[in-house]
Amino acid sequence: MHLLRRGGAAVLAAILAFGLAAAVPTRPAPAAAAVPATDWLHTSGNRIVDEAGNEVWLTGVNWFGFNASERVFHGLWSGNIETITRGMAERGLNIVRVPISTQLLLEWRAGQTVAAPNVNTYANPELAGKNNLQIFDYWLGLCEKYGLKVMLDVHSADADNSGHVYPVWYKGSITAEQFYVAWEWVTTRYRTNDTIVAMDIKNEPHGAANESPRAKWDGSTDADNFKYACETAGKRILAINPNVLILCEGNAIYPRPGVSWTSTTQTDYFNTWWGGNLRGVRDHPVNLGANQDQLVYSPHDYGPLVFEQPWFQGTFDKTSLTNDVWRPNWLYIHEQNIAPLLVGEWGGRLGQDARQDKWMTALRDLMAEHRIHHTFWVLNPNSGDTGGLLLDDWTTWDTAKLNLLGPALWKHNGKFVGLDHQIPLGGASSTTGISLGQRYSDGGSGGDTVAPSTPGQPTASNVTSSSVALTWAASTDNVGVTSYDVLRSTGSGTASVVATVSGTSFAAAGLSPSTTYTFSVRARDAAGNVSAASTGRTVTTTAGGGTGGACTATYRVTTSWPGGFQGEVAVRNSSTAAITSWTVTWTAPSGATLTQVWNGQLTTSGSGVTVRNAPHNGNLGAGASTTFGFTGTGPSTVPSDIACA
Repeated sequence: MHLLRRGGAAVLAAILAFGLAAAVPTRPAPAAAAVPATDWLHTSGNRIVDEAGNEVWLTGVNWFGFNASERVFHGLWSGNIETITRGMAERGLNIVRVPISTQLLLEWRAGQTVAAPNVNTYANPELAGKNNLQIFDYWLGLCEKYGLKVMLDVHSADADNSGHVYPVWYKGSITAEQFYVAWEWVTTRYRTNDTIVAMDIKNEPHGAANESPRAKWDGSTDADNFKYACETAGKRILAINPNVLILCEGNAIYPRPGVSWTSTTQTDYFNTWWGGNLRGVRDHPVNLGANQDQLVYSPHDYGPLVFEQPWFQGTFDKTSLTNDVWRPNWLYIHEQNIAPLLVGEWGGRLGQDARQDKWMTALRDLMAEHRIHHTFWVLNPNSGDTGGLLLDDWTTWDTAKLNLLGPALWKHNGKFVGLDHQIPLGGASSTTGISLGQRYSDGGSGGDTVAPSTPGQPTASNVTSSSVALTWAASTDNVGVTSYDVLRSTGSGTASVVATVSGTSFAAAGLSPSTTYTFSVRARDAAGNVSAASTGRTVTTTAGGGTGGACTATYRVTTSWPGGFQGEVAVRNSSTAAITSWTVTWTAPSGATLTQVWNGQLTTSGSGVTVRNAPHNGNLGAGASTTFGFTGTGPSTVPSDIACA
């Protein structure tokens, strides 16, 4: 409910009184009317919806400072808090992700506030005499005034400008239990205030394989398992307020097949951005019990100016980023209708590196195409490696970034759409925004709602033991088809998206020999409408792998990027007796060179490649198997002469 609509300042003051206890709100029944009275959100498949089931799109920004040593928004030393807040809403940002720290929440819980925070009261006379908690409460009132919603994000354990560098949610005297207690306290304080609609449990859990501590993701209740921590915090929050969204980020690494979390070898893991690895959701999804429909997964993604990831080497584009990075790490969650996604951090500087601009445009287009929720990093100009939407004076907006961001902001009939049912985004007199109630006052009509026609059934050619070439007849659309999803299944399994392409052909690689696959395609348009899937084309790959009598070897490419690739070979003891060693050989394709091998010992001679077992995986019982992995440069063509002896 809206505090500022329930009895004025006296009631507001009472509700915001420090440490106020109140009855736990119950989940409201679905409203019969199209416009609910309150603004709580929940999920339906991969969508976020309001209480009446109307789909919403969270398109916002981050504003940091409460997480840092200053314990208050940065920029208030220069800019005016209301001017900045109104400016965000007027420019189409409908939710603000606010980093905080566990230490700050525990201080507030204990009644400890900063009496004279780093605020210029000449620029902010309305904040004179207010402590940092009172400033936060005052700002929530401004968000209400201008139709903005808020997401809280525990960015770090300590109130420290670099606190996010620490890999886990507990540190020193701040235990995991205190982390949960801090979340319970802030949830209790604001449980009747539907300005705060989401809780991002912990920013960017991470850590390399050989670091301690480091965040992992599995089915255990271990202290360093972030999946368990997010579940635990989420359930304790939802026991107090079952109406808030719970955001679970990923971590940074995830074990390759056959590898356990005990390995301290970095190449045994899939690696990506801090908080950006959600591969573990496939096998270990977060379970919020009766409130599962409050769960949103929240990856982070950045460009080459933040870090030179392997996928930025050579030539890359939206298709390669989707297929090599975004889909295997998190996009599959949306495509398989598991849960909604909200990219909690993305952004960076423009005009300094063409690759950076290409990456940012590609991710922007992906989120607009799929209507993936997001909060841009960042409002603050004092973010060293990204800059901000505001320039250094905290007054002037970066128009180039706003123009780039524009296609991924929620608009209807030319106006920005807020998440408040009564107050337009930008306030009562806004000329740029409308309320959620206004958006759905016409029953949800308007805009492009026509899906493309169903594409033609794929045809298959050049079938090998590991690849097949697919082509299909194009779809038609009232506006225009932007891309095609390629879906693949084996046997009676569920079809999953394996690629998104702009044309009407796709070369499927990395397949297993003598295996039957079914491929189909579906079309997408710029409004996010998706066609029905085409009739499937069933293909059986030819026999492959090599034999040397006692073992077989099956080669597959697990991922590739312009100028490089990563793969693995499965070695299986095909005899009826145990073996104590194995050797796999093949001829590298022209221009291809292996750069690293793990779980095996590599030697090369010209284009000849030989990999012998490592000390720990040479012994294989009858029918047993193991794998070794590798990275390489050049083409990712699967060799035709792989053999095992």
